[in-house]
Amino acid sequence: MTTTASANRFLIDIPSLWNQVDLTGEHLAQVRAQALAATTSPRERMEINDMFRQGRDISRAARKQGALLAAGTATMYDDGLFMAYGMVFAVTTPKGQELTLPVLSAQLGASSDGSAPKDRVIASAEVPHVGTVARVTGTETTRLTADIDVKLLVMHTMMPVPGRSEDFLVVTLASPNLPLKNDVYDLFDAITSTFRFVTEDGQAIKA
Repeated sequence: MTTTASANRFLIDIPSLWNQVDLTGEHLAQVRAQALAATTSPRERMEINDMFRQGRDISRAARKQGALLAAGTATMYDDGLFMAYGMVFAVTTPKGQELTLPVLSAQLGASSDGSAPKDRVIASAEVPHVGTVARVTGTETTRLTADIDVKLLVMHTMMPVPGRSEDFLVVTLASPNLPLKNDVYDLFDAITSTFRFVTEDGQAIKA
């Protein structure tokens, strides 16, 4: 992991094959062309086009929701295409309310009938520069268009803002590569573990 991305006085290291750019840009188009050229199967070509459309729509949604940082990758490997997205959002708990894990879980992605994903796990995690934080993982169904839903492996990690008990930065990582669940979550945990708040002069704030 070699790229350091910053915004609003935090840092997080993103892998070298990820881009802190709009995924609708030239890089995404090049990788899509490479992926399509690598197969002659109509079904695989349809799946590739679907995945790239998901990438465009997810990045648009992140911008509309005020993401402080958005990054992603669309990379061809010998065994297929890997796509993933990372975003950081600012969240403020309404006055008089607590951001408890059950409340947080209810506010995160839900299936079409309004219920939480069956594989959702609410737990704690250790982030070296932040300390013990809340984390929610699961397979979320995201509405891309009026009639198209997509399933994503998602990890949300809540970072309490130092000195402001009502404010959090939420690191959200997602991937449509469902068969790679364990590897994807290991990657997401490694990326999230690099998160740190920094002072105005760039020094890490210790937990």
